[in-house]
Amino acid sequence: MADTRKSKNDEAYVCVGMITAPHGVRGAVRVKSYTVDPDNLVGYGPLFDEKGHVKYKLSPVGHVRDQLIAKIEGVDDRDAAERLRGTKLHVPRTALPETEDDDEFYLADLVGLKAFHIDGSLFGTVRGVADFGAGDVIEVALEEVRGKVVVLPFTREVVPDVVLSERKLVVNPPEGLLQDEEGPGNRSRRPNKPRKDSQADRDSDAVTADAVGAETATGSGKEA
Repeated sequence: MADTRKSKNDEAYVCVGMITAPHGVRGAVRVKSYTVDPDNLVGYGPLFDEKGHVKYKLSPVGHVRDQLIAKIEGVDDRDAAERLRGTKLHVPRTALPETEDDDEFYLADLVGLKAFHIDGSLFGTVRGVADFGAGDVIEVALEEVRGKVVVLPFTREVVPDVVLSERKLVVNPPEGLLQDEEGPGNRSRRPNKPRKDSQADRDSDAVTADAVGAETATGSGKEA
């Protein structure tokens, strides 16, 4: 999920990676980066924990498969590295490059947008963005069914339009999404096709959010 959090001074933070495991016995860690080039993860300056309180200064020392191997300042042995397993790494939203086109955005920017059905009715509010391995999805809290959250694939067919300037996006949800309840999701739609628009460079990198799923990006969306 494209995870955007607020720090103690209300600055938005975006997840750009996660420590997955220790590496060796001298405190190095493996890091899953959500940037297009894993080495770009360290180019934003200090990284922070999910609450934005703890800083991590990473120095890349190598790669293993698709993960970055890095040393973290102050972490000198495997036990200390092990305690960081699963830590999500965040940067201030302001540290990310601005998009160069009105049709580009970071996935983290979708959080909080109002979602309108293609018929013009208010569908809900985007609560998160994630990638569970089968492509980006958005989580929407429904307007008409209090407490109900639905997950929609972030494809061109299901999300045909994103208008950041108006803080909204348009959705064409799958037929039968709310088959057991009355609501705006239970409407017909065209067959789903993967979103084809070009993926923006995550640094030029969006997930998240959690992005660990963030925690991540595209199509008109940028990954952070």
